[in-house]
Amino acid sequence: MIDVIINPAAGNGRSLKIGKAIQNALDSRQIANQTHITNAPGHATELAKTAAKSHSDAVLSVGGDGTAFEVACGLIGEDVPLGLIPAGTGNDFIKSLNTPKEPLAALDFILSHPARPVDVSTLNERMFLNCCGVGFDVMVLDYSMKAKKYVRGLLPYLYGVIRTIFTYKPVDITYQVDGGSPIFASVLIFSIANGKYIGGGIPIAPPASVDDGLFDLVIVDAVPRWKIPFYLPGLMAGKVETFKVTKHIRCKSVKLNCKNMRLNADGEILNMNEVSFSVVHGPLKVFW
Repeated sequence: MIDVIINPAAGNGRSLKIGKAIQNALDSRQIANQTHITNAPGHATELAKTAAKSHSDAVLSVGGDGTAFEVACGLIGEDVPLGLIPAGTGNDFIKSLNTPKEPLAALDFILSHPARPVDVSTLNERMFLNCCGVGFDVMVLDYSMKAKKYVRGLLPYLYGVIRTIFTYKPVDITYQVDGGSPIFASVLIFSIANGKYIGGGIPIAPPASVDDGLFDLVIVDAVPRWKIPFYLPGLMAGKVETFKVTKHIRCKSVKLNCKNMRLNADGEILNMNEVSFSVVHGPLKVFW
């Protein structure tokens, strides 16, 4: 039995059509399946937990990164694998798994590949799958969330970038890597990455791997606002590591302090002053 969990709000509603196409494809292959529609935040986690207890053979998440996160929360430590069907606006974590972007091709990929362990990450007592960030990308997210009502993929993020260029101020932080000495920095970008992409396909950490037991910490020092547009082509092209103002560190843990911090955790803004990040190696099985 394959359980299919659909977030009807993902992709401005197109996830429902995609979910129906997935169900029809499974039926045509005579693969037993059951479809579940989420009705509130956190519901996908409960549905995934129930599927795991019912000895489901696999759980498919039909939605974006938020849906994938919720379903994964219900399958951590279980022997039930997760399959990701891209149906959201960004689908960044899915891109890191090399899953095809076309939903039916993604289903074929899932049905023809074995499930393998992937890492998950924690911030304080909370889990995240893809990336967390402080600085520029938080303001970009504020603007792009408004644009996601109208367009998908990179376009909302690009809109957010353009708006942020005119209003951004550097963020002063103190951080520690793997228990080392505290380091003070004024940053443009501070990104703790398990996956490779943010913002609908921006390669913020191209070398990152979801199964190496390590974070890819990407720090871009603050620059004058007028210089930001000159860095954007390189950022979009996955060349952030080539900037002279960039540091790239592989590590297992990070502690971060920032007064009145606004943290982007897989597309959700969290408010706090202090946070500890750590990697949990391979507790989730995913088809990739």
